[in-house]
Amino acid sequence: MNTPANPRLLFISDLDGTLLNDSARVSTTTARIISDLSHEGALISFATARTPATVDVLLAHTFTTIPAIVLTGAAMWNRMYRRYEHMHFIDTRSASTAICACRAAGLNPFIYTLGKENILHVYHNGTLNNKEEKFVYDRRGLPLKKFHIDEPSGEGTVFESTILILAMGNVDTVFMLAEMLENTPGLSISAYRDSYNHATGLIEILGENVSKASAVTQLKSITGANHLTVFGDNLNDLPMMAVADISVATANAVEQVKEAADIVIGSNNDDSVAKFIRDSLSS
Repeated sequence: MNTPANPRLLFISDLDGTLLNDSARVSTTTARIISDLSHEGALISFATARTPATVDVLLAHTFTTIPAIVLTGAAMWNRMYRRYEHMHFIDTRSASTAICACRAAGLNPFIYTLGKENILHVYHNGTLNNKEEKFVYDRRGLPLKKFHIDEPSGEGTVFESTILILAMGNVDTVFMLAEMLENTPGLSISAYRDSYNHATGLIEILGENVSKASAVTQLKSITGANHLTVFGDNLNDLPMMAVADISVATANAVEQVKEAADIVIGSNNDDSVAKFIRDSLSS
């Protein structure tokens, strides 16, 4: 086996629908393969819409040495030192525009702000729909995130430390909102179907020029790599696939992603990403 310690090869995988299986877990096999390769010096990381609050839990048994891209590129999370790096906030005027547009479309957004001690404070006003209720339930009590539901301080307030505005609902409504906001100054928009429920759409509203593409390019520079392979399954992975040297889609990916990919591998339930990285480093 050729050494995977080659510092010029960088592998970055999306999580949901790509590295994670349909139970939203990293399998024991995938965790072992990636951890073993990382211990030998391989450069492997992740680019996800998730926050460190859930990333740390999901990757608890998966060792890597370089930061993870979180919040769809709005920040990186240094897993070793447990701290945010390279944060990109939304300016207050653009954030206000986005929040008003969400509410006008009938969507009550989650407003993510970064507070002290690496704690994300997430504000939401209005009645939670079923999807939002489950979203909050699954994340309550995590040490790096605190929800503020219908608290007076959340209503009508635009925070200087807003890093993400997230809304979810009917997929047609979400895509219509994304189209309306697409060219709004100061904002970057990412809209896609939920990996686990395709009838639900999600829209992520980020700061200007923030995307997985800009983040993977930055991480490539930070690590000194000169060859980047990315893995994805959903529409929000297309930007990073466009800037990669090799783009890889899982078999369960949406058709647009498979069409854009250089290579299509097995599904997210078959440890396909980890096995592809292992085989790439063995060739």
